[in-house]
Amino acid sequence: MVNKKLLLILFLLCLITNVKSQDISHTNSKANLVTEVDSILNSQVANDKIPGCVIQIKKDGKLIYSHAYGYSQKYDINHKLLNRPAAMNTATLFDMASLTKVIGTTTSMMLLVDRGAVKVDDPVGKYVKSFDTGTKKAITIRNLLTHTAGLIEWYPLFYFSHNKEATYKLIGELPLKYPVGKQRRYSDLGFILLGEIIEKVSGMPLSQFEKQNIFVPLAMSHTTYNPLQHGRTTNIAATSLGNPYETRMVYDTSLGYAVKGLDPTSWNGWRHYVVKGEVNDGNAWYANGGVAGSAGLFSTVSDMQKLVDMLMHKGKAGNKQFISARVIDSFFVKDQFNNGLGWMMDTTDSFIKGGPEGTFGHTGFTGTAIMVVPKYSLSIILLINRQNMGLLKSGYYYNVNALRKEVFEAGLRYCEGN
Repeated sequence: MVNKKLLLILFLLCLITNVKSQDISHTNSKANLVTEVDSILNSQVANDKIPGCVIQIKKDGKLIYSHAYGYSQKYDINHKLLNRPAAMNTATLFDMASLTKVIGTTTSMMLLVDRGAVKVDDPVGKYVKSFDTGTKKAITIRNLLTHTAGLIEWYPLFYFSHNKEATYKLIGELPLKYPVGKQRRYSDLGFILLGEIIEKVSGMPLSQFEKQNIFVPLAMSHTTYNPLQHGRTTNIAATSLGNPYETRMVYDTSLGYAVKGLDPTSWNGWRHYVVKGEVNDGNAWYANGGVAGSAGLFSTVSDMQKLVDMLMHKGKAGNKQFISARVIDSFFVKDQFNNGLGWMMDTTDSFIKGGPEGTFGHTGFTGTAIMVVPKYSLSIILLINRQNMGLLKSGYYYNVNALRKEVFEAGLRYCEGN
């Protein structure tokens, strides 16, 4: 009897020791992740590669790490170091750039599909008359969401248009550049078109529809277009020093964006100041009043997390089914080019390379990125204001894909070790 009691006590002691050992191991693993991420991002700031950034990592519904590095603005319009650069913090507002495509436009399409207002295989011509003709008749909403519509990748719309109505008309008049559905060619024009469709179906301006149907219900109180017009004037990450790269896209034919017959000097409304609180993207700013389906949203890391959490919980936000699980799942089915509807899912892509099946994410030109691994219930949101460094001698902005990949891989190692 005594031996049995002794064996039971020994068993319980071993069990407690094992649990404590696992807890210590998990704590050490988390500490290692934080140390690794700190090392990566602090090094980038210290070596003057980026002005600053904000990182947030969440796993299994628990916040693992949320931290800010560097400065929200480091340089003035002449690329002179500011005397007192403003420190970055986790509440800093960022120009989301192309994350607008997934945060606003794709989520809006999810809602409209869920409500039966549109179908992803509807022809675009059903909603936009200029696409109900010729080879454009074959283009569907799915093609727009997957960048397979054959549209021109980029076009200086602002040389010909200065409001959204004229912009929509212009896009409808432009010829297709590629066969419909045959190849993936990332195009802002397709998402501007999706913005037009959302407005026509909902009967509301794009910004109003998204605020009323996404941002207010999900308590994303810091997410907006044109923040300066809505009273948000402080704690905003600066982007470019004017619009030097888009100027180059028009003037430098070697980039492949030159428009035949266009005189680059025929328009000269370029900004010549540090862009801060205005969308960096020229087509969104000059041709669409700061609101487009392709770019224009500003947000914070905490607001982004709310949207990502909803997607990771199959459309549930708290106790409410915000979007049906059926529709969420349908948007994350890979197409022939290994991407979802709106979201990138190709794990050969540099920033999510090596991620397990089901991984999804998106990036923005200003330096923003979302990376999600459903298999591990992991999300990483990394917001960088890379453009405030100015153009490199090469004429390009510093490429942050390697940096994103380093952080992503650190997150994967953490998950695989737990």
